[in-house]
Amino acid sequence: MAARAVGLLASLPLCAQRSQVLRPIHRLLSCPRTVAAEIKREEQSSGSVETGSEGRTPKKTFSEVQKERREQAQRTVLIHCPNKISVKKFLKYLSQHGPINNHFFYESFGLYAVVEFCQKESVTSLQNGTRTPSMGTEAAIPFRSRVFNLKTKNPSNPTSEQSRVQCSIHAPPSSKKLLELLCYAESIDDQLNTLLKELQLTEENTKLRYLTCSLIEDIAAAYFLDCTVRPFGSSVNSFGKLGCDLDMFLDLDEIGKFSANKTSGNFLMEFQVKNVPSERIATQKILSVIGECLDHFGPGCVGVQKILNARCPLVRFSHQASGFQCDLTTNNRIALKSSELLYIYGALDSRVRALVFSIRCWARAHSLTSSIPGSWITNFSLTMMVIFFLQRRSPPILPTLDSLKTLADAEDKCVIEGHNCTFVRDLNKIKPSGNTETLELLLKEFFEYFGNFAFNKNSINIRQGREQNKPESSPLHIQNPFETSLNISKNVSQSQLQKFVDLARESAWILNQEDKDRPSSSRSQPWGLAALLMPSVVNSASLAKRVRKKPASERIKSLLESIKSSSPENATSTNGKRTVSTQA
Repeated sequence: MAARAVGLLASLPLCAQRSQVLRPIHRLLSCPRTVAAEIKREEQSSGSVETGSEGRTPKKTFSEVQKERREQAQRTVLIHCPNKISVKKFLKYLSQHGPINNHFFYESFGLYAVVEFCQKESVTSLQNGTRTPSMGTEAAIPFRSRVFNLKTKNPSNPTSEQSRVQCSIHAPPSSKKLLELLCYAESIDDQLNTLLKELQLTEENTKLRYLTCSLIEDIAAAYFLDCTVRPFGSSVNSFGKLGCDLDMFLDLDEIGKFSANKTSGNFLMEFQVKNVPSERIATQKILSVIGECLDHFGPGCVGVQKILNARCPLVRFSHQASGFQCDLTTNNRIALKSSELLYIYGALDSRVRALVFSIRCWARAHSLTSSIPGSWITNFSLTMMVIFFLQRRSPPILPTLDSLKTLADAEDKCVIEGHNCTFVRDLNKIKPSGNTETLELLLKEFFEYFGNFAFNKNSINIRQGREQNKPESSPLHIQNPFETSLNISKNVSQSQLQKFVDLARESAWILNQEDKDRPSSSRSQPWGLAALLMPSVVNSASLAKRVRKKPASERIKSLLESIKSSSPENATSTNGKRTVSTQA
């Protein structure tokens, strides 16, 4: 284990790259604000929802945010640009169609610009002034979308103003850079907030996700005029990581609601439609047609797969222009309700998202989770475990789902397919927690709690916030918050659960050692959260046997000793805080 860890550290020359690391970090460490305060300040300045329990300014509901984002996306276009361009002339050219509210550039199979107009009519004006390209020997399908190609009339005669533009970041930092940032943080609390800041979806990435859904909606609207394509899951629940997939669903319920009021006098007009034996068959037929449209007519939609026999039928494809892997389902309203619930939990306290992001990153670093379906724990299950843990604190940091239900009024009532999905949607009605525990303590206690949890007999239930007897024999049982008869972790095998337990115990031990060794710790070696992301030998089928042979304390001690012997120590300040050495 020590050899593997030293090998990883050899590819992580912290001291050699210190001058590079200091530039982005010095701004945070040279001022009295911590990273947490910096995150809060940036969220407030960008108009994001305040996630801390400290401020009591009115918070937007989930539906209000969705409505604003969707309206914003409808007056936005996506333009593929030359690699070098005069931004000033580019914006002036587009402004002839109307005033521009916002824009940014990014790279995905070339340079793209996202341009948000102030009025939706500007998009129509731009479409009316755009021609269908002549393809020579090939034929172009004349589809009027909001994805455009920009070409210069004299590409061989570039102007002095043309240059490479500054692109926004739409990918998470490398593991190497993330470890560097964590090692230079002031405290474990700052480490968790740094990780959140580096991995969370940016404002630009969020806009691009809603725009992509809006572009797919344009295609679906050819068949279903008043349909809506809504993002759900990680893209909207505030727990999305840069690079995560884009889950979206085709909402056809609004069409029925819209047409239900169209009655006049003694007559009732109805559309003549085709009938099919079940709603599932209807879903499969609708998705099959939309999948064909995406494949044949959708600009940048490639690798289209129609997975119609799954429990939840879907169409999977890559959207090249945005760079997102997309899954499209239809009328998946319970999934959207789950997204809203997580959004509320993430907005109630600033510690929730920081803890969830760190636990997910830790799990991925040790291959507890995977992008490939299998017997692994999912990110959704980990999020439920964090929420349950925070409900168990004294006093609780998060309320139970049942208590959120008691705060609901008539407007909040929601029953989907016979399942009661009612909870209060107005965040301002939820009393903030009086718990003041630090992120460092919560991280350590999380590992200790689940490292000793009786998974063999107890299940996790966020509706009541207490341990319950397992209703089935699955190794891990986490009750679905709305479809209560379902176990969201039914896929997890006994070996994967045992691996999670052993790694949790090992991580709790590392954090306990941090408390003892903090005055002599050095920035040139992983510590705190960074140490938890280092390789571990708890990764094989004979895991329990190997742990008995060599206790975690001995393994971690040998790891830290090997690191310490190969790395110079940096000074610490007299108050015990970590300080940055400016030596090269």
